[in-house]
Amino acid sequence: MQSAVTEAKFFTCSQSTELAEKIATAYGAKLGNVITSTYSDGEFQPSFEESVRGSRVFIIGSTHPNSDHLMEMLLMLDAAKRASARHITAVMPYYGWARQDRKDKPRVPIAAKLIAKMLETAGATRIITMDLHADQIQGFFEKPVDHLFASTIFLPYLQSLNLDNLTIASPDMGGSKRAYAYSKALMSDVVICYKQRAKANVISHMELIGDVTGKNVVLVDDMVDTAGTLTKAADLMIERGAKSVRAICTHPILSGNAYERLENSKLEELIVTDSIPLKQESNKIRVVSCANLFADVMNRVHNNQSISSNFIM
Repeated sequence: MQSAVTEAKFFTCSQSTELAEKIATAYGAKLGNVITSTYSDGEFQPSFEESVRGSRVFIIGSTHPNSDHLMEMLLMLDAAKRASARHITAVMPYYGWARQDRKDKPRVPIAAKLIAKMLETAGATRIITMDLHADQIQGFFEKPVDHLFASTIFLPYLQSLNLDNLTIASPDMGGSKRAYAYSKALMSDVVICYKQRAKANVISHMELIGDVTGKNVVLVDDMVDTAGTLTKAADLMIERGAKSVRAICTHPILSGNAYERLENSKLEELIVTDSIPLKQESNKIRVVSCANLFADVMNRVHNNQSISSNFIM
């Protein structure tokens, strides 16, 4: 006899409150009550103000820096575990520290692996995330990982633009697989940018592989940090004869001079999700919410249903 489905409860880390409220509303539920006490030195302690015993608990929170966001997720997972929650799902629209997914030089950490172990140790029995920086990060976990693709919400938006001579572009070699997947869905051409870095976030040289003359180009990437790569690629494509250049980036980290770079660039618009809240408004940034995608997947997970229909690529 199949056991009854346990009650689902939703909680949010402070950095993702706005998105969590949208997800809960789309799901048809309300966020649970969490109170966070803060000590004078900055140490904080979250507390569930309702019983979670025997429940399926969804804890929603992106873990973009600073490290307090990750720490809050870990503390809430631990609190749910010690409160006897039956299932504890860490819902992380943006999985932070994912760029450190391998040893690219001696004596450096593999932070993405370390974070995975920390989440499991804290009590996560399942992870739901979106557009990981590298697919292999799923293998760092011993627990189930539902890796969602923002293409399910970006593709309908792109199709609504009805762009002629559409070409998908990858801003670097590492994103070529993602670009080819978009091009297949949209039946368009692909071009790739080849870049060399002097150091992290600093590009020393960039070349374009492919022809963009007279094309409406859409750059596709998993995140935008300083916007240096995107803006440099957009300017290069306009120089090479592109008709227009847009960019789709799932996670809007947008640090340093990113907003200024975007405003001064040849990019027509930057389309992002609300996985990370924007630091400021910009006429060039369009936000497409991922709340419905997460709500649907969380509902299917809770009711032990397949989520494969949510994967376009």
